[in-house]
Amino acid sequence: MAAKPVAKAADKAATKAEARHTPPNFAARLIAWHKRHGRHDLPWQCRDPYAVWLSEIMLQQTQVGTVIPYYRRFLERFPTVQKLAAAPLDDVLTLWSGLGYYSRARNLHKAAQQLVANHGGGMPADPDVVQTLPGIGRSTAAAICVFAHGGRHAILDGNVKRVLARYCGVHGYPGETRVHERLWMLAEALLPPSDKNVRKTTAAATMIAYTQGLMDLGASLCSRSKPQCERCPLNTDCVAHQRGLTHLLPGKKPRAALPQRETVMLVMRNAGEILLERRPASGIWGGLWSLPEVAHERDAASTAKRHGVSVVVSKALPLIAHGFTHYKLNITPLLLEVKKSRSHAPGVPGTVWLSAEDAARAAIPTPVRIIIVSI
Repeated sequence: MAAKPVAKAADKAATKAEARHTPPNFAARLIAWHKRHGRHDLPWQCRDPYAVWLSEIMLQQTQVGTVIPYYRRFLERFPTVQKLAAAPLDDVLTLWSGLGYYSRARNLHKAAQQLVANHGGGMPADPDVVQTLPGIGRSTAAAICVFAHGGRHAILDGNVKRVLARYCGVHGYPGETRVHERLWMLAEALLPPSDKNVRKTTAAATMIAYTQGLMDLGASLCSRSKPQCERCPLNTDCVAHQRGLTHLLPGKKPRAALPQRETVMLVMRNAGEILLERRPASGIWGGLWSLPEVAHERDAASTAKRHGVSVVVSKALPLIAHGFTHYKLNITPLLLEVKKSRSHAPGVPGTVWLSAEDAARAAIPTPVRIIIVSI
């Protein structure tokens, strides 16, 4: 029964040993590299806590190039946390539509309301407090507090995990608890040294440059495939580079075949209008508008009847394959023309009839938009 505590203690001792043998100029080299080669013109590189927080949420599992136009549109529509908190969730989801991982938008909206209600609309400087907000984990909370307040906190996003695993020679998949905890210890140990004699503004600028440099290095030179080690400021003592382990570190997630699921989406059309229904708040595409779904095409007529209309099948549209993190979804869209006018049918709660143009602009998932614009 003592095996796990002993193994954990051994990991902790090994991590401390690695940190002791790490050259003290690790942070200095990274900051110098960032000054010359890092990213300095990103729209969220400011000290506005709201703008920083918004960018950190949007950048979760999403590339910078994809985020920028969404970020700009979002700030234009909701320039302050108060505006975001007061907005209907549907407006927030509409602007988020196409960016994916919609729980981020729902959590962003909830967090804005909590910030206004409990913190006067300001962003706390303590990562432990920030982490209590919906949708914010340890690394995101730390990043917000670094960039918004200049705090001295370690981050550990995907790019940083890769840099530290290679630099310190940490084997294993970062998603494993023991590996993850070890990388967190290294991230803390490698922070720029704290100096009480340094001006607060200088210390903040140092932490911002260091943190951004760490992110930028992982996003550019220390990429997952084809890393450019010869240009890396850390290559002289990077364990992976020196031992020829770059292609092996960090360890990959054990592969498992993604399960496939099937669904039929009903495109019920009446005089140019399409029926959309609100999805449940939880689960995939939570809170978005979508097309009614059935397990089999034979269920189309009964589902249409439930919505107060009778239909005739027009045609099956091309299958759409959509990938999620844990499974693949094969969507068969079925175009149905309404035979009986819905004007005599009672409205069904949670549904709406919209023109194809308005439906395509609503808060809908990307596959649903592809279906609608194709008909």
